[in-house]
Amino acid sequence: MDKLELIRQPIVKELDLFKALFDASLTSSNPLLSEVLGYIKKRNGKMMRPILVMLMAKLFGNVTDSTLHAALSLELLHTASLIHDDVVDESDERRGQSSVNAVYNNKVSVLVGDYMLATSLKHAAHTGILKLVDLVSRLGQELSEGEIIQLANVSNQNFSEEVYFDVIRKKTAALFTASAESGAVSVYAGETEEKNAALFGEMIGIAFQIKDDIFDYYDSPALGKPTGNDMMEGKLTLPALYVINRTQEQPLRELALRIRSMKASKEEIAAFVERVKEEGGIAYAEKVMHSYRDKALELLPATANEAIRASLTAYIDYVIEREK
Repeated sequence: MDKLELIRQPIVKELDLFKALFDASLTSSNPLLSEVLGYIKKRNGKMMRPILVMLMAKLFGNVTDSTLHAALSLELLHTASLIHDDVVDESDERRGQSSVNAVYNNKVSVLVGDYMLATSLKHAAHTGILKLVDLVSRLGQELSEGEIIQLANVSNQNFSEEVYFDVIRKKTAALFTASAESGAVSVYAGETEEKNAALFGEMIGIAFQIKDDIFDYYDSPALGKPTGNDMMEGKLTLPALYVINRTQEQPLRELALRIRSMKASKEEIAAFVERVKEEGGIAYAEKVMHSYRDKALELLPATANEAIRASLTAYIDYVIEREK
């Protein structure tokens, strides 16, 4: 049994119900909207965040109708944020496939993203749990704030890991935090359990983003992007920040500032990538990533069902071992 099978094993029936609900939510009588929503459905991924919602619900109880609608609300919000991000970043690809704005245009993409945001809130309200509606709304705020912090960071002269973690907590980890917390909330797990579920999700989300950042240091046809793609967009992540701060070399710092301001050439970025590797940036990031994995597993209750524990352990191991 591979890891994805192990992860899904406790929620096979529930996942089928979720997929049917997801497909039904992406329908419209409007021909253009229906076409775009159909394209989005075809690009659907592994449903890792909805799976986390359902697994956390099972950890503390049973998957309910509210659990499924909470999972759908978060997945729709996540998808909408990606569509809007691609417009902001002027990106033509998303995970090796053409982005919505590349296939259609920016106007259509923004409007469809807005439609999905509204549909997300509709399904949050369908749970009948005000706490879940608030959770989804706060997530939308955090995702936007993370993007704004990242934009503001382009002109920052400092290379702070603290700022880096602040961005990824809001941009990436917030989705996993909300997913894990909403699973617990949907079954009325209790305040302490909900708080621990949120922390569990945050640890997974941080590890997930560090893994994504490591990918940027290697050619990845599976991801549909070349080495240094993030740096071409002015983004300096954990491996680079560690090396810059550890070496304290002025020429390296100046090159990093050129990268951040998007003035560096492809050759300069390639040289920077190699230097970060040589100085142990990747090894450091991997060490930090594994520490978050361990912190996450420590948050699982001692009384957890063995099948659910095995599934959640496989979940976070998949996050840090994946190849795309």
